[in-house]
Amino acid sequence: MSDSYKTIKAEATAELTEKRSRFIASVRPVLSEEEAVGFINGLRQEYWDATHNVYAYIIRENNIMRYSDDGEPSGTAGMPVLDVLKKEGLTNLCIVVTRYFGGILLGTGGLVHAYSKSAKRGIDAAGTAEMVLCRELKIRCSYTMLGKLRSALEKRNVIIGSIAYTDSVVIPLFVPLEEEEGVAKLVAELTNAAAEIERGDEYYRAL
Repeated sequence: MSDSYKTIKAEATAELTEKRSRFIASVRPVLSEEEAVGFINGLRQEYWDATHNVYAYIIRENNIMRYSDDGEPSGTAGMPVLDVLKKEGLTNLCIVVTRYFGGILLGTGGLVHAYSKSAKRGIDAAGTAEMVLCRELKIRCSYTMLGKLRSALEKRNVIIGSIAYTDSVVIPLFVPLEEEEGVAKLVAELTNAAAEIERGDEYYRAL
C-alpha cells in the first residue's frame, strides 16, 4: 500500500438540471464499505421519492469498487459515475447521484453525460486532497527553545497541532514518513539534543 492517496476533502452536494430532470450529487469521504453502504442507505431514505439513486464508491483497502444503475439503462449511470472517480484518481469516497425525472427522456448518451457531469460537480464542490502517511511526533522542549523550533518547523512539510503549555512546551506534529528522520535531526540540532521526541502511531493526513 502506497504512502499517499487522493480523496475528497469533505462531504458536499451539487445540483444539475438537464431537460427538466433534476440531478443531485452527494459525496462523502469514507474509509470502509460499511461507511459507503450506510451513506447510500441514508440518502435512499432522504430521497425516498426520487426516480433513481445511482451510486458508485471506491475503497482503497482491498481495492473495492462498486456501482449501481438503480433502474437506469445498463451502463448509463453507475459506470459513468465510477469512471469519473477513476479518471480523477480518487479513492475512499462514495457518491450518490439522485435523479428526479422531469418528463423528457434523455437517451443513452444524454444519461451518460448527465450522470458524469453531476459526479464531477459533486467532486468539485467537495474539493480534493492528497492524503500522506505521517508519523505523529510530540516534541517536548523548554519555553526558550519554542520560537526557534516553531519557526524552523513551519518551513517544513509538516502539520503542527495545538501546542500545549505546561511546565514545558509540547509541540505535536504529523510528519510524512520520508521526512521523519530529517525532522528529528533538525530538532536535535536546533536544541543541542535537549528536546525530547516521542514517536507515536502512523496516520493519513492532508498536508
